[in-house]
Amino acid sequence: MSTPDTVTPAPAPAIADPGPLGLAAFAATTFVLSSFNADLIDASLEAVVLPLALFYGGFLQLLAGMWEFRKGNTFGATAFGSYGAFWLSYAAYAKFVAPGLPAGTAHQATGLYLLIWAVFTVYMTVAALRTSGALLAVFVTLSATFIVLTVAEFAQSTGTTKAGGWIGLVTAVAAWYASFAGVTNSTWKRAVVPVFAAGDRVAIGRRGGPVEEAHS
Repeated sequence: MSTPDTVTPAPAPAIADPGPLGLAAFAATTFVLSSFNADLIDASLEAVVLPLALFYGGFLQLLAGMWEFRKGNTFGATAFGSYGAFWLSYAAYAKFVAPGLPAGTAHQATGLYLLIWAVFTVYMTVAALRTSGALLAVFVTLSATFIVLTVAEFAQSTGTTKAGGWIGLVTAVAAWYASFAGVTNSTWKRAVVPVFAAGDRVAIGRRGGPVEEAHS
C-alpha cells in the first residue's frame, strides 16, 4: 500500500536584525528630550520632541519590537515594544493630558508616570546582564535617568531634573554606540566594533532569536 510523500515545510525567511534600528530611534529621541531636561535648549522649543517621539522613538521602535517577536527574541521584543509605547504615550501625555492637569499637583502625575518606567527599566537591567556590555550600559544609565527624573518630579527640583537630563544624554550616547556596533558588525560580517559580550551572553536582535554571542 503506497503512502503519500512527506511534504517538508519551507523554512521561514530570515529577516534583518531590527536591534540597531530600535536603538537608533531610542537614542535620537532620548538625546533631544534630555537636551531640554539638561536645560541646554530653550524650553519654549520643546514641542520639537513630539513628532520625533511619535514617529521615530515611538512608531518605528514599536515596529522593531514586533520584528524582534518575529525573530523569537523575548528581550528585544519586550524592550523595543515597551519603549516604543513609552514614546507614543509621552507624546500623548505632553500634548493632550499634562496641559489640563491642576498646576499645583501635575508634578505628582508626571512623577508617577516616570516611576512605572523606572521600575520596568530596573528589572530589564537585570535581564540585560545576559546580553552585552554595550547594551547593559544603556539599561544602567537609563535606569538612573528614570530614577533621577522621578525624584525630580516628586521633589519639584529643577536641579535634579538637569542632572537627569545629563544622565539621559549619556544614555543616548550609549544607545547610539550599541546601534553603531550592531549595524557595522552586521554590514562588515565580523566584529569590527566591540560590544563587550561574554561567550554565554544572549545578544539582542540576532538572527534566529537569542543566540550565543562569542565576540567581544
